[in-house]
Amino acid sequence: MLKPALLLAAAAFALQPASARTITVQPGGDVQERLQTALIDARPGDRVQLTAGRFALADGLSLDVKGVTVAGAGDDKTILDFTGQKGEGEGLLITSSDVLVRDLAVENAKGNGIKSKGSDGISFVNLRVEWTGGPKSTNGAYGVYPVSSRHVLIDKVYVKGASDAGIYVGQSSQIIVRNSRAEGNVAGIEIENSYNADVFDNVATGNTGGILVFDLPDLPQQGGHSIRLFRNQVIANNHPNFAGVGNIVASVPPGTGVMVMANRNVHVFDNDIKDNGGNAVMLVAYRNAFTDKAYNPLPRSIAVRGNRYAGNGTAPAFPGGKEIAGALGGTLPPVMWDGVVGYKVGGDMLVKADGGIFVNDGPMVNLNLGMQGAPTSAAKPELVTNFAMQTLPEPPTVVLPATQEARARGK
Repeated sequence: MLKPALLLAAAAFALQPASARTITVQPGGDVQERLQTALIDARPGDRVQLTAGRFALADGLSLDVKGVTVAGAGDDKTILDFTGQKGEGEGLLITSSDVLVRDLAVENAKGNGIKSKGSDGISFVNLRVEWTGGPKSTNGAYGVYPVSSRHVLIDKVYVKGASDAGIYVGQSSQIIVRNSRAEGNVAGIEIENSYNADVFDNVATGNTGGILVFDLPDLPQQGGHSIRLFRNQVIANNHPNFAGVGNIVASVPPGTGVMVMANRNVHVFDNDIKDNGGNAVMLVAYRNAFTDKAYNPLPRSIAVRGNRYAGNGTAPAFPGGKEIAGALGGTLPPVMWDGVVGYKVGGDMLVKADGGIFVNDGPMVNLNLGMQGAPTSAAKPELVTNFAMQTLPEPPTVVLPATQEARARGK
């Protein structure tokens, strides 16, 4: 008979997970089935290793096992090619937690490139997502797309050609986007309806709009807040807008550097913002009519400070932009606030609210539009050069779990 101590030890050993495995997948015949089977059969702690080569895929892939690493041999060596994809879904959809995707490329997905939904601890490292046929409204909407997720890390990611946003984080919290490059998309980087995000050391160039921070009504998570944008290069985002009709970013004018819409406690600082034809920084209210009484369409508690500006505002493309620039000497100042301080909910409730506190490194133009939804033709532009500087508490630094950071740094 085993002694009680030995019985306990045997039981503990039985409860331990099996040793982590590496499941290697190579390109070639029946790769769709082999790769999807590897993702289904993976156990927590396993690594699905894709060798160098082009993986020609006819359908999207999915992963719903937690604790898995999906890795390639490099974003220029391992290519998931969805050119022949039959469906309209994601290239890769992840619905589990503690997942790391790294060192591979996704090309020509019919829908989004890589999406995570409902994940806690999702990391995208050293990835390339690209639509190689040039800018088209039929390209997938988002390149890297975590939504309804917590503890999000996007590091060393390159996205080109998305018809909405190259790097998009929606309805999520505790987010880091760093060391990444978005070019040739409608929006380069977009943080939407999210809480606590640090976006830094990125390059947004050649998009319609460089970096957007939005909040929209009628979504399960809204009231976006506590966003820091710093040490980014936001350069020459003048691409014609190729978003599909009805898409919210279809209204983003070419030449937009940074746009903050309907968010609270957003700090934009220590960025290089140059050669954008419109405003370097736009602070605006949500313009469309809405009935969601929990929604606040105004930007509030916005700090814009210590940025470096050059060559912006020479070719504004938003309605009335040329006229506003003309009234200000021919060039828009670096920062524009629409001056909206009131709004109606459901057409009958008038809400008057402070337009926010703006700590600017201007000069800034206040359009004095007054009410939400007013057309820019009603603008009464006022140039503001003397600021009553106020100190706004900076949002806390986003700190991801140490285990997530260590895993992302490893190979």
